[in-house]
Amino acid sequence: MTPDELRALVAGAPVARLATVAADGHPHLVPICFALDGDRIVSVVDAKPKASLALRRLDHVRADPRVTVLVDHYEDDWSRLWWVRLDGRARVVEDGPEHAAAVARLWAKYPQYRDRPPTGPVLVVEVARRVTWAAG
Repeated sequence: MTPDELRALVAGAPVARLATVAADGHPHLVPICFALDGDRIVSVVDAKPKASLALRRLDHVRADPRVTVLVDHYEDDWSRLWWVRLDGRARVVEDGPEHAAAVARLWAKYPQYRDRPPTGPVLVVEVARRVTWAAG
């Protein structure tokens, strides 16, 4: 697969996994909705049920911005498997034009956000390294 083909697959993937580093050094992994914004990944704290909007992933990023985002595809036909690991540094954006632009990208990708636009903090991941694999 070409880099452009893999980028298109990543952009169209419905979910990714975000890995952050907890204060005690342990990894913390959660699924996220996301959108590509050039060489950045954006994700937002949305209204899906949560115990609190003060999420551990936000605290982790504020303390240690190193993150990994994994986007993958699995199906029984193993010739169609692929994954992309995006390593980078994240930051939390609470409001302003960058927040609005990220929410707009997510709104365009996820119809669920059109009825209930997210208002929580945005995570912006500046991708520094890409590792990819695809079968066949």
